[in-house]
Amino acid sequence: MGERTVRELLKRRSDDTVRRIQSRRGRKQKARAPKHGRRIILWLLLAVIAGGAAWAGWLTFKAREDFRAHQWIVPARVYARALELYPGMNISRDALLGEFRRLGYAEMPRPDRPGSFAIDGERIRFVTRSFRFWDGEQPSLDVIARLRGNRLVSLQNASGQDLFLVRLEPPLIGSLFPASGEDRILVRLEEVPPVLVEMLLAVEDRRFREHHGLDFRAIARAMGVNLAAGEIRQGGSTITQQLVKNFYLTPERSFVRKANEAVMAFAIDLSFGKDEILEAYLNEVYLGQDGNRAIHGVGLASHFYFQKPLRELREHELALLVAMVRGPSVYDPRRHPERALARRNQVLEIAAEQGVLDEAKAQAAIAAELRVTPKPPQGTTFYPAFMDLLKQQLKREYAERDLTTTGLQIFSTLDPVVQIAAERALQEGIAALEKDRQFERGSLEGAIVVTSVQGAEVQAIVGGREARFAGFNRALAATRPVGSLIKPVVFLSALQKPREWTLATPVDDTPVEVELPNGKVWAPDNFRSNYHGTVPLIEALAGSYNAATVRVGMRVGVNNVLLDLQKLGFSRAVNAYPSVLLGAVSMTPLEVAQVYNTLAGGGFRSPVNAIREVLRPDGSPLQRYPLTVNESVDPRAVYLVNQALLEVTRSGTASAAGRALDVRVAGKTGTTDDFRDSWFAGFSGDRVAVVWIGRDSNEPAMLTGASGALPVWVRLMREAAQEDFVPARPAGIEDAWVDMKRLAPSTSGCGNARELAFIAGSAPQGRPVCSSSLTERIRDIFQ
Repeated sequence: MGERTVRELLKRRSDDTVRRIQSRRGRKQKARAPKHGRRIILWLLLAVIAGGAAWAGWLTFKAREDFRAHQWIVPARVYARALELYPGMNISRDALLGEFRRLGYAEMPRPDRPGSFAIDGERIRFVTRSFRFWDGEQPSLDVIARLRGNRLVSLQNASGQDLFLVRLEPPLIGSLFPASGEDRILVRLEEVPPVLVEMLLAVEDRRFREHHGLDFRAIARAMGVNLAAGEIRQGGSTITQQLVKNFYLTPERSFVRKANEAVMAFAIDLSFGKDEILEAYLNEVYLGQDGNRAIHGVGLASHFYFQKPLRELREHELALLVAMVRGPSVYDPRRHPERALARRNQVLEIAAEQGVLDEAKAQAAIAAELRVTPKPPQGTTFYPAFMDLLKQQLKREYAERDLTTTGLQIFSTLDPVVQIAAERALQEGIAALEKDRQFERGSLEGAIVVTSVQGAEVQAIVGGREARFAGFNRALAATRPVGSLIKPVVFLSALQKPREWTLATPVDDTPVEVELPNGKVWAPDNFRSNYHGTVPLIEALAGSYNAATVRVGMRVGVNNVLLDLQKLGFSRAVNAYPSVLLGAVSMTPLEVAQVYNTLAGGGFRSPVNAIREVLRPDGSPLQRYPLTVNESVDPRAVYLVNQALLEVTRSGTASAAGRALDVRVAGKTGTTDDFRDSWFAGFSGDRVAVVWIGRDSNEPAMLTGASGALPVWVRLMREAAQEDFVPARPAGIEDAWVDMKRLAPSTSGCGNARELAFIAGSAPQGRPVCSSSLTERIRDIFQ
């Protein structure tokens, strides 16, 4: 065998050996592969289980802690003034019944529960609701009121005992919402009618008191439906699961979310009592929508649909709330009454089947009409202009979050009766002006502010002819020249110097020129260029004579007039130009109301205010806004100015008001250049009211104060004014007779004689002049 052959033989053996070794290794690796794969799968499975356990643990922790620390979003609730009834007060039968309607009282033959009343001629029997005021809880009262005409004659309780004061609960006028729009009235479980709870459980979760957050029977039933459909169509959610979804999860329909929901529901059920869960659900459940306001909880839903507290609802009304849990938009009783009625009756039938109601009660409830209020009580507010002022004042002292989430109770000064009268007066008054003067419809705008004389409480604000529209609020934001409304301030500055100025001081009302610092001459004109020669100061103000006013103001000093304007309550800086004397100063209607409120108050200033009290959510007092009064100007001079403002409505530019109203009023017209702005500001014994009429474009409105704002003011005060304006007479005032033609002392019974008020020691001195003799009368004729 050759050497080559041997090498080839050895090579073949070597290759065979290598192949055997590789084959052996391959078989070993193949044997190891299943074991290695199983280990990976096992590790992955363990990781999934550990991750799931960790996720479940985290969800459990989150559910427990969040539920325990849950902060309800409860907007601040704003109330109007509470109507206080007392014998002798001026109130008509219609006004009292209107208050009952605002409060949602039900008329019935025999009032037997809170929030009900009956009418028997001028005898009205009513049962008030209990309410927690600033000064404590007021219980429900059974009251008999007797009226005669527009006066409340007597108040008695059901036993016939006289009552000297009955306070109705205040109407809710709005809420201050967070960005989320959530709104609710929190209720405790013991405040919820038991029949509501039992109906809810019978319909939504019959085994609620038996399961641990999950009802596996319901889940199995829903699973079958969903598997058959290939998607989630039905839920087997318990009340606890629904609560978890609302509290923590999104509304998406997916198996992952349902799994999270189940874990968290189980955790909450193990950690908290059934009553705690049920109470949370009753406060959280979504039951309707009002614009951008979401109605949550049965407490608010009761007011939203029936305008009465939850405790006053009957079985058919409670059943409707339960019916809407399934779908508030689908079963909305205002939009879909037939659908809502059918669902409500289905709830009542289930309640009867489950023994919640006996058959007789169930059938009586089924026979009842829905009887929801035609329109929901406004959540944001019926009165946006007033709420603007309220928010401005609140934000000076409270954080936004406190106002929108912590459930404060805010008692405001708004008087719904006055507010409605103001809205009607402006809307109807502007429409009449446009029609009578053939203006383009909708071309005029206006604003009204009404305050109480005592305390300067804002009782009504109208920001435009569309009063319920939350747009530009002209009462607070429209700064317009005030024209002749400034004149009482000019004469006030003069009358504070009694040695120089009295109501009888002669004033020159002839053309006037004022040289300005730049060398130009200002020559203001009287209305229609009518001049009156020498007139008494009281006539100059009553007749709103421009030339006479400028002469008085220039002698007194423009700076002094502006200083008195600030003392009366106007706080913004104004340049001391002579044109200020005729109203070249821009103010909002609210700022004008502040100035005239100080005049009506006899020179004692109270800041205009929209808030009376603020309570915490539990009803305990947080802050009160007591009456603050400061003497700002000499009350004697203000008394004289008010005598002149009474003359304005008697014989001056606003004499139409004196003729039209049954009460004694005082006030002043205001007209600006080119008739762009029409103003009237005035007061009765109980209310100050300011009216502005003009155009938003600032084009001429072609109205004077007497032809535009005054008729609107009269419309308002016919309804709002109840007391004569009789200015309080301060010490240091005396009366004297004056011959108004010669401006000399006179006596009663003499021709041209009139009794005027004077600061003590300032009355005209000298021998009385009497025009009663024939000689004097003939002389007067030829003079």
